[in-house]
Amino acid sequence: MTKVRVAVVFGGRSSEHAISCVSAGSVMSHLDPERFEVVPVGITPDGAWVLGTADPRELVITDRQLPRVDETRTALALPGDPTRGGLVVLEPDRAGEVFSGVDVVFPVLHGPFGEDGTIQGLLEMAGLPYVGAGVLASAAAMDKEYAKKLLVAEGLPVADAVVLRRGADAVTAGQRERLGLPVFVKPARAGSSVGITKVADWAELDAAVAAARRHDPKVLVEAAVAGREVEIAVLELPDGSLRASVPAEIRIVGRDGHVPEFYDFDAKYLDDVCEFDIPAKLDDAVAERLREMAVAAFRALDGQGLARVDFFVGPDGEPTVNEVNTMPGFTPISMYPRAWAVTGVDYPTLLSTLVETAIARGTGLR
Repeated sequence: MTKVRVAVVFGGRSSEHAISCVSAGSVMSHLDPERFEVVPVGITPDGAWVLGTADPRELVITDRQLPRVDETRTALALPGDPTRGGLVVLEPDRAGEVFSGVDVVFPVLHGPFGEDGTIQGLLEMAGLPYVGAGVLASAAAMDKEYAKKLLVAEGLPVADAVVLRRGADAVTAGQRERLGLPVFVKPARAGSSVGITKVADWAELDAAVAAARRHDPKVLVEAAVAGREVEIAVLELPDGSLRASVPAEIRIVGRDGHVPEFYDFDAKYLDDVCEFDIPAKLDDAVAERLREMAVAAFRALDGQGLARVDFFVGPDGEPTVNEVNTMPGFTPISMYPRAWAVTGVDYPTLLSTLVETAIARGTGLR
């Protein structure tokens, strides 16, 4: 049987470069070698495309050191290329050449310049099937302002927020009264909790906005929502039907007497301060409602392939949609594959389904 050639694209220009590398290492390790031939494609933080072989064992976080695509260190070459074992680096204007002979692309990219519709547009132009959401859903989900608008239009509850565009720094007295304290100040188009600050005093706002703007000129000042953090994984099957996983809950328990204020980058990836309940300990009615709302959120953004929908569940069981991730983390500790494993879909089967769905869907208007 001829193997399907899957280009796994990782790294990229966003602040989530390292997490993309870790996700890609995990994906490459779990793609069924009997069915798939993996073509690793790394993108450096500067935007150069580095092609060829890569050892997934190197794409891990070790002693708090984050991996990265580095064209000066990585020996990569296209499989079958006579320069195999050497280094092949292409500048962005030649990026389309990397997909020669590839059947499908798995863009394991997080954040801007990858998860936001940019590479999806490139692949649509090339007529090359790819895993995950299309241009619209990728762009809308990446931008928290517009994701909220689409979710609200679908009748789904979201946290109140004020948007600060480039050049705007002030939150009016009326807006402050409406939002209350605390608030979370975050980049509008970033993930992995990068650049987020919890603000308990309005005097801290300017510094928090400046921290968020190191990642994005557009910033959200969002009302805090009290509740448990629960996530649902959504999966599209090759026939177009959707499935939702069991709910998965994140609990921050801390370590050595230190408990982070919220689920920030260090808590997610560097510090052992969280515990996970899969399935979450919820009433059956609440769990089923979350699954239904996750599918509704997926459809509201015109999702395809996969998404992870994050909720806050209040003490009364009332859910609020926090965000929709169209390319959720695939690291060894990530909720998306873990939730599906408990639901009954193991990691290799999950990846095979994603690839099969991408091929069945194809490209173009649909």
